Amino acid sequence: MKKRAISIILVSMACMWLAGCGNTSSGTVTTAAEKEQTEETTEAEQDQADETAGAEQAAGAQMTASGEETAQTEDVQQGAAEKRVAKDGAQMQTEDKSMPTRIPMEGGTKINMYFGDTLITGVLNDSETAQALIEKLPITQHVNRYSHDFCGITEDLPYKEDEVHYGWLNGDIDYAIDAPYFTILFEDEDVSEQYGYQVNIGVITTPLSEIAALEGSYDVRIELAEQ
Repeated sequence: MKKRAISIILVSMACMWLAGCGNTSSGTVTTAAEKEQTEETTEAEQDQADETAGAEQAAGAQMTASGEETAQTEDVQQGAAEKRVAKDGAQMQTEDKSMPTRIPMEGGTKINMYFGDTLITGVLNDSETAQALIEKLPITQHVNRYSHDFCGITEDLPYKEDEVHYGWLNGDIDYAIDAPYFTILFEDEDVSEQYGYQVNIGVITTPLSEIAALEGSYDVRIELAEQ
């Protein structure tokens, strides 16, 4: 009886010990699973954070590129807006293509230009450049015939920066500041805006064909005409 009681007690203790190991083992498994799940969650969150950071970086780069492109476009537009051309502010006629496009300034200074025996008349405007030229008249100006003009190096004349423009209108008398040149332009106004650094000082008043028919080089006598 006593041996049996002892055996029962030993069995009970063994069961209790096994139950304790089972709980400990179960507790250990549960902790490992939770740790693995936590690690997986952390990795997923990190991946999500990396994706978000990458997306933000790409968006930032795109915004920067877009901003730079917009700035460049605005610079181009501003440059185009600041580019002054011959027709800006000009009084023009387009019905009679045989005559100069620009309408002579009312009350301007009339001049005669002698290309040998050929008289080309014109009117100078009230620009600072034109007035400086008028004060020098009469003068003899050497010019050569080119594809769309007669042109020759002349004396330096004053000019205002806001009067410098690109291109010309057929029949224009211009002062080109880069040489400087005195020039009479009689054709190709439609493709002229590629040429810059000119100041309009007047316009001829004879048919364009009369000056276009001339060839070669001339020592042109320029003088005041009767007003």
